[in-house]
Amino acid sequence: MPPPKRLLLIGAGHAHAFVLEAFAQRPDPTISLTVVSDSPLAAYSGGVPAWLAGECTLRDTQLDIAALCQRAGARLIASPAVALCPTKRQVTLADGHVVAFDVASLNVGATLQQPQHPENAERTLPALLAMRPLGSLHHRWQALLEDIDQLPPGTRQNVVSVGGGAAGCETLMSVLAQLRQRRPDVAWKGAIISASPSLLPGAGRLPRRLVLRALQRADIAVHAELRGSALVAGGVHTQAGQRIDADIVLWATGAVGQPWLEKTALPRNERGFISVDTTLEVTGHSGIFAAGDCAALAQHTPPLPKAGVYAVRMGPVLADNLRAACHGAPLATWKPPRRVLALIGTGDGRAIASRGAIGFSGRWVWKWKKRIDARFIARFNPPFTH
Repeated sequence: MPPPKRLLLIGAGHAHAFVLEAFAQRPDPTISLTVVSDSPLAAYSGGVPAWLAGECTLRDTQLDIAALCQRAGARLIASPAVALCPTKRQVTLADGHVVAFDVASLNVGATLQQPQHPENAERTLPALLAMRPLGSLHHRWQALLEDIDQLPPGTRQNVVSVGGGAAGCETLMSVLAQLRQRRPDVAWKGAIISASPSLLPGAGRLPRRLVLRALQRADIAVHAELRGSALVAGGVHTQAGQRIDADIVLWATGAVGQPWLEKTALPRNERGFISVDTTLEVTGHSGIFAAGDCAALAQHTPPLPKAGVYAVRMGPVLADNLRAACHGAPLATWKPPRRVLALIGTGDGRAIASRGAIGFSGRWVWKWKKRIDARFIARFNPPFTH
């Protein structure tokens, strides 16, 4: 009897949760499954706004990858990948371990291109909260909250989000909601710097109008057609040469691939994302797959937005194709949805639904979003851990 095929999942993103679920529901004794991840818990991006707004705990927004692995009969190694050799079919981990594979899949998310800043100016620069990588956001958020607790009463704080997409708008409104509740004795003022002429590029006129109204309600100014380029003393410098006053900067733009991927032989686009075919197999590398934010469809223009909903949609097809690759069977094609539903929390107990030209808002939309998020997390977490 031949040895089992070694299937390696690199990272514990949303798509890989579906893979583990598929193997838990339909075990395959001819496949040996291993997961490498920096943590036994994985962040669920949809739950982040409620957590930032102070409406739930961090644990309420996490998937229990260790429990998923146990149900799927997978081995979990709690150390992230730092190198991959496609020809030797092996991955090196941060702890020094080398893991061999026959078939592998990467679902390692994205990071952000950090803003430029003058050398030796850290003390005078605004506090920076980078929104990616998502897995370590809680450490950065906790450190910022500790600094905010030390502010003297009666001070004024400008909180600026660089990035006018749905994530940038939602994050700023959620963050301001918690800061105003946590420190009502501080005057909080918000602003968004958007490189596009309008917020939510690609959304319809009505959703954009609803988001703009929510920002006005939250006392957030919008600076459109400006690209934030660097942190300077007291604010954010734009490419147009302006300075926007800022004490705290939420950096939500410039998504790029993980730095360690640069040293691999995997094909990547100009932003550092792994090029994949419609089967989610890495272009030119049989038996190696990538999904979620770390992947870019080679033939798809314009590029898909970096949003968790696409990783969720990729998950079931990825699971089928990884199983097929282990058995030498034909691979299925993944077709990205033409439109996806975006539910944008506004930090005040309301949310906005956006799908193409359609948009509506209200408290019921926020309750709807919370139900969807809770259902997603409950799907993958056993009851006794949640």
